[in-house]
Amino acid sequence: MAVAAAWGVVTSKNIVHSAFFLALTFAGVAVLYVLLNADFLAAVQLLVYMGAVNIMVIFAVMLTLRGDVKESSLETKKWGLGALGAALVFIMIALVILTNADWRIPAQAWSGQGSALAISELMLKSYMVPFEAAAILLTLALVGAVILAKGVKESK
Repeated sequence: MAVAAAWGVVTSKNIVHSAFFLALTFAGVAVLYVLLNADFLAAVQLLVYMGAVNIMVIFAVMLTLRGDVKESSLETKKWGLGALGAALVFIMIALVILTNADWRIPAQAWSGQGSALAISELMLKSYMVPFEAAAILLTLALVGAVILAKGVKESK
């Protein structure tokens, strides 16, 4: 599902549909995290990426788009060259991983450290100030994007 949605992001001619395919891609990655027993990463993926980042992308598209939405991304006709490049990169990475035995890590039993409880306690006790500073910075960036998209009238 994640790969098919990512393909939709790249090949869609409608930029709004690309943004919604991006949300579906983020949801697919969250499902992969659940399958890897990384519950906290799955929750963060859904809340931060699928929720906040994708909504910000959709707002930015809606605020800055001029003209017709149906044909807003006309350069998707050259997807063959991009697919060839992606296949070559995939083959090179696969060859490096498969030919180098030192990269293989033996499986170990999970010790329980790094759970959602431990990470949330760190984030909301030890690193509370940087966490809130990042939230304020993201809010200010969104306000700045809205102001830039709306346009400012010059006054003398």
